[in-house]
Amino acid sequence: MDVIKTLGWRKFCIIYENNDGLVRTQDILKNRTWQISLRQLPFSDDYRPMLKEAKSSGVTHVVLDVERKNIFQVLKQAQQIGMMTSYHNYFITSLDLHTVDLEDFRHGGTNITSLRLVDPDNPLVQRVIQDWVFGELRYGRAVEPTQTTTLQTEVALMYDAVQLFAKALDDLDRPRHIDVTPLECDGDFTWVHGNSLINYMKWVQVNGLTGLIKFDTEGFRRDVTLDIVELSKEGLERVGRWDPHTGANYTRTYSEVQQGIVDSLQNKTLVITSVLAAPYTMLRETSEQMTGNDRYEGFCVDLIAEISNILGFNFSIKIADDGQHGKFDAKLNRWNGMIGELLSQKADLAIGDLTITYEREQEVDFTMPWMNLGITILYRKPTKQPPNLFSFLSPLSLDVWLYMATAYLGVSLLLFVLARLSPYEWIASSFSCRDQEDRTLENQYSLINSLWFTMGSLLQQGTEQQPKAMSTRIVAGIWWFFTLIMISSYTANLAAFLTVERMESPIESAEDLAKQTKIKYGSLYGGSTWNFFSTSKLPTYQRMFSFMESQNPSVYTKSNEEGVKRVQKSDGQYAYMMESSSIEYITERYCDLTQVGGPLDSKSYGIALPPGQMLRPLTWFYSL
Repeated sequence: MDVIKTLGWRKFCIIYENNDGLVRTQDILKNRTWQISLRQLPFSDDYRPMLKEAKSSGVTHVVLDVERKNIFQVLKQAQQIGMMTSYHNYFITSLDLHTVDLEDFRHGGTNITSLRLVDPDNPLVQRVIQDWVFGELRYGRAVEPTQTTTLQTEVALMYDAVQLFAKALDDLDRPRHIDVTPLECDGDFTWVHGNSLINYMKWVQVNGLTGLIKFDTEGFRRDVTLDIVELSKEGLERVGRWDPHTGANYTRTYSEVQQGIVDSLQNKTLVITSVLAAPYTMLRETSEQMTGNDRYEGFCVDLIAEISNILGFNFSIKIADDGQHGKFDAKLNRWNGMIGELLSQKADLAIGDLTITYEREQEVDFTMPWMNLGITILYRKPTKQPPNLFSFLSPLSLDVWLYMATAYLGVSLLLFVLARLSPYEWIASSFSCRDQEDRTLENQYSLINSLWFTMGSLLQQGTEQQPKAMSTRIVAGIWWFFTLIMISSYTANLAAFLTVERMESPIESAEDLAKQTKIKYGSLYGGSTWNFFSTSKLPTYQRMFSFMESQNPSVYTKSNEEGVKRVQKSDGQYAYMMESSSIEYITERYCDLTQVGGPLDSKSYGIALPPGQMLRPLTWFYSL
């Protein structure tokens, strides 16, 4: 379990031979953080049907629990059906993998890992094997060549047990003589030195073929260390150690890991899957007939070319069959797009505007991000409004104009009433000294004259009527001061409106989109942007996703290019949501488009690899 955790496996298959294998792997099966499938080897010698079924289900990581004598046969048949490639990883539970001939699998690139209790390079092991070979030859018995270089774990444990028993018996015999008496298994008599010998064996420590041998008070062996071995071109190599206190620890240095990866890529041709999306991967515009990788250009093409120059591998660019980035199809129970081609082993790398998401990381591995970005809104720039006959009303809002009209009528009526009540506003129209009774009085502030006086003051033109009473003069003064402020403000705003063209966008953020239904909006269907809205827990984005799902015809597109064209042709009635980096590229080339608002989230682009590949920890990516 410690080794599998260190290797970073998340999904694997356990292939076992009998029920003992289930007992050995029961702790692994209890771990619910892993996705584990079980398959038992058939009783016949033909394992290919079972292995083909495992391959068709997408199995790339295998825990193999079979007897030592059957390991080669299982691996050989797996190789025959194509399950011994660089995409596949095997962990073999047997401690005797070093005794199996793995010559046929050394150059296939398959990652085979196991544990080892006996180190063949241990001088003590080599000396014991040499003494054993000489002893057999002394009695005229032949020894097979393979037996002179390997030693089974069971044999080594038996040898150490006898050595421990002999040492304990010899040490007890030194201070006092120990007599050995015949005993019967069914009898009642026991050996008087038996308990002393057992207790001494619990206390004594011996360096044996399987390492340091010591026991606890219960009689169980403790502090056992195991070698972690992996198969390379030179054979099985120790890459780490396991002990019960610290778990699995790999001893390979960083430079050794990097050099091993670089060596494995030398002169190897990798299939690179991508999708056509400017400016990352594009078809080259030329009049000449292009073939191979020369057909494509873009940032991702330059990036993978630079990486290949550093690491020394060749590559072939392949556009995804369905042109999709990668989405899980619940109906077909499989991934499509670039992610699907990685899982089906049609490609070795996936590069493009491929967003690193949680769902994708559960299926494939990603390098460190090579670009950070977020979702923003692509929208058409507001166009210049045509000339309007009533554009002179634009400096003030409709509410202000209504308030001014109300104030105009109110002041006119107030002036009319006050002039009627005040005696100072009444003037004799004709005067005769002979007859005082023939004299008539007139008031200059009739209703029409009051409206005219107020209008003249508002337009700063003046009138012939001048107030004489104190009350009417106060009203007129207040009205004049009010008109002074309003006319000055109107004049300033009118000058700004005549000299500066105002083009306001109807939307400024995602919240503005969510509040209205006139302007439609959408995204690339099945992409990371669509997934962001479909899984968001924020009410605004949930409402936006519900709106997009309910539209007919659909507001989704099959490509970003389709979305850009739809925005251009919509005359401001459609907004398209996509990654900010792509929008920045588009707005630099199309002057009629613009980016609205800031990023809605934070995401990154990365290079995707099949799960379990050793390309992920490379530092060449940072050096670019």
